[in-house]
Formats: sequence, C-alpha cells, structure tokens
Amino acid sequence: MSLNTAVTQSASSTLATNKVLKNTYLLLSMTLFFSAMTAGLGMYLNLPPFGFLITIVGFYGLLFLTTKYSDRALGLLFVFALTGFMGLTLGPILNMYIHNFSNGHELIIMALSGTGAIFLGLSGYALTTRKDFSFMGGFLMTGILVAFLAMIGAIVFSIPALSLAVSAMFILLMSGMILYQTSEIIHGGETNYIRATISLYVSIYNLFLSLLQILGIFGGRE
Repeated sequence: MSLNTAVTQSASSTLATNKVLKNTYLLLSMTLFFSAMTAGLGMYLNLPPFGFLITIVGFYGLLFLTTKYSDRALGLLFVFALTGFMGLTLGPILNMYIHNFSNGHELIIMALSGTGAIFLGLSGYALTTRKDFSFMGGFLMTGILVAFLAMIGAIVFSIPALSLAVSAMFILLMSGMILYQTSEIIHGGETNYIRATISLYVSIYNLFLSLLQILGIFGGRE
C-alpha cells in the first residue's frame, strides 16, 4: 500500500467518524429536547405511573424497531417514538417527586445538573484523550444484567436498601457506557448514528433517574 493511499484512507476514516459523531450529538440533542417535551406533557396531563411491565414492554418493543430500521430513514421515526415514550414515563415520576417532597423541584434540577455535568465531563474526556474504552464492553454488559435483575428483586420484594444499591450501580454503569459508546464512535466501532444516539440516550435517562432517586432518599424533605 502506497503512502498516498494510506493517507487517503486515514483521512476518509476520520471524516466518516466525525460525521457519525456530529450526527449522533445532533440527533441526541433533538431527542432529549423531544423527551423533555413529552415529559412536560405527562406532567401537565397528570398521567398515572405507567408501571414496570408497560414501561419495559414499550421500551424494548420500540428499541427493537429502532435497531431493526437503524439503517433506514424509518429508524428516525422510531427513535423519536422511543424517546417520546420514555419522556412520557418520566412525567409521572417527576410529578411524584414534586408532590411528595417540598424541595422536589430542587431535587429535579440537581439531578438534571448532575446528569449534564457527568455526561459532558465523560464525553469531553473521551473526545480529548481519544482513549480506547472498548475493553469495558463485556464488563458493562454483565454489570447491567446484574443490576437489572437486582432492580427486579428490589421491586418484587420491596427492599429499599437494594433499590439504593441498584441506583448507585446504575450511576457507575451508565457513566461507563457513556465512555464506552463515545469511544466506539471515535475509533470506528460504531458507525450508525441512530444506534449510537439510542445508546447514549438510554445512559443519560438511567443516569438521571438514578441520581434523582439517590437525591430523594438523602436530600428529600417531606
């Protein structure tokens, strides 16, 4: 392979990576805004909690469709359907904090600020250092599975301490996912911006909920 060919391929690879990164952050911004709107709608309509089963079925159903059509324009429709649905599920949860805690608004703002700071900090670190975090993939998938099963156990058996531990686990795991997914985009491991957007959105969503739960337990005033 000639030097010119190698340089050309490297430049093309860099341009493709930058395009995926740009499209991912653009779509992520749009979906977060849309999700915030549907969350506000859920709060305004005072919707009842969706429940664990409805949330899981709706999430995984729409996630399947989003992933299946991620290489087509139809995938964008399912991205907004998924993030809009998750926003709706968030509305009743936010109302619960506002109604149950005198400082509910403060808790929500603190959770939002913390989520934003963690996401920007970790994404900035991955983008600046350009370290390869692909080695974290297996550990993160295993950790998420364990945390998910623990969450089901906490719900079924109503164990507050386990629920708190799960929230702490999710904060660590979702932080790791942000590093991992950003690294995958940078190093060409993820070339589809729709899949990358959903991965980052889910990490941000779970990170926010976990922070909110911990803040409610330790800082909530009834």
